[in-house]
Amino acid sequence: MMETGIDRETLMIMYEKMRTIREFELTVKELFRRGRIPGFVHLYAGEEGVATGICVHLKESDYISSTHRGHGHCIAKGCDVKGMMAEIFGKATGLCKGKGGSMHIADFSKGMLGANGIVGGGISLAVGAALAMKTMGTTNVVVSFFGDGGANQGVLHESLNLAAIWKLPVIFVCENNQYAETTPVWYATSVENIGERACAYNIPGVVVDGQDVFAVYKVAGEAIQRARAGEGPTLIEAKTYRISGHYEGDTQTYQLIEDIERVKGGTRDPIEIFRKRVLERSLLDDNALQLVDQSVTKSISEAVDNAEKSSLPDIRELYTDV
Repeated sequence: MMETGIDRETLMIMYEKMRTIREFELTVKELFRRGRIPGFVHLYAGEEGVATGICVHLKESDYISSTHRGHGHCIAKGCDVKGMMAEIFGKATGLCKGKGGSMHIADFSKGMLGANGIVGGGISLAVGAALAMKTMGTTNVVVSFFGDGGANQGVLHESLNLAAIWKLPVIFVCENNQYAETTPVWYATSVENIGERACAYNIPGVVVDGQDVFAVYKVAGEAIQRARAGEGPTLIEAKTYRISGHYEGDTQTYQLIEDIERVKGGTRDPIEIFRKRVLERSLLDDNALQLVDQSVTKSISEAVDNAEKSSLPDIRELYTDV
């Protein structure tokens, strides 16, 4: 184990996941701008440290529920990027046969219960999955991702209460990216730290810098270990920031330009924070990171090529899977 408490193999996985998320999202952004994919997309770029720091602890048999901004969660949980890209293109080779699109990607074989177009819609699904895990006597855990907007939905508070009294193996992760659509969190939320709401349910609440994947990794490890041991849920609030708008095409006039720039390749970019730390401490070398960069670029290019060549769903598929 190294200075961070994380072995080299895991560090490499963390970097590969974050770089894949960033490359995937920037590619989707460009494809959408050029009118090559249908529907809306809500991009996760800038928040890579949260999904990665948490999901690197998870087994394939563990589950996650996601949000409308779910591409990063999919990738961090191990979903195939070719299938994801094809799904966003609406093609038959997509993870959901082209029927779900960006906001409803799911892959149960990887423990990904689905992105969700309803704000806070995945929270109760995660609690139901956690109840199933406990009932079946497994040591599996479930992670529910939601945003600061979702934190003010009633379903979260009902779910926190049930998970607490039943000691369910679920970790609630609030990705506080500062804006619920265009509404700043300070305007719409009664507390400075959403994680502090955990005290109302007599469970641990943790606030962490979501741009620091090492900090996220540490608190997530503790919460997941606690859940596996049958000690119940934890509420984690990760303070983070999205590079893009609420949806692609959002003018972002409500955001401060300097905040965006600090994340976009700047001092608060989770990928740059990771690179700086591992290189300064000689935990990884630049050559190894460059090889990952090249591999990621190739895999995303292949995913786009596959999506463009794939067929649209057959009309006979209209009434299947429903």
